[in-house]
Amino acid sequence: MNNLVNDNLFETRNNLVKVITLLSDAQFNRKPDTDMWSIAQVCHHLVLVEEASIKAIVWGLKESDRTQKERKNVHHIILDRTKKFKAPKIVEPSAEPFEVQQIIDLLNASRKKLMTFLSTIEDQSILAEKSVGHPALGELPLDQWIEQIYLHEQRHIEQIKEIKLLLDVRC
Repeated sequence: MNNLVNDNLFETRNNLVKVITLLSDAQFNRKPDTDMWSIAQVCHHLVLVEEASIKAIVWGLKESDRTQKERKNVHHIILDRTKKFKAPKIVEPSAEPFEVQQIIDLLNASRKKLMTFLSTIEDQSILAEKSVGHPALGELPLDQWIEQIYLHEQRHIEQIKEIKLLLDVRC
């Protein structure tokens, strides 16, 4: 995997953990409004998206007829927060409360699964040659599936910062 992607995955995850670490469990689970997610739910969603992305990449690698489609400007699409996306059911977070450390453990486990899986791909160039459908972005090359993990996380870090402001949380 290219170093820039690896660095972005690492840096973004570290930023996420910094943003949530000092929250109390009550702050972590409080919703700013009934139709909004709590910070815990946003983080649980990120775990589910990372796990679903691994499954999609595995599936895409097994498909022989899924050749590369047009590359998309995933940075622009994902980081533009004026455009809202509805999370597919499979990546909707639990309504159950979480402890901050519990979510950090889940985030660490999903990232370890991702990195372990990616290290098993002998010829990384295959990731740019095959594609699979993404629920929000359409047909996407597999290497861009990896990119969207940290970009999606960056998008939600901004959402978490906004939720903290709405809750008047100063950490």
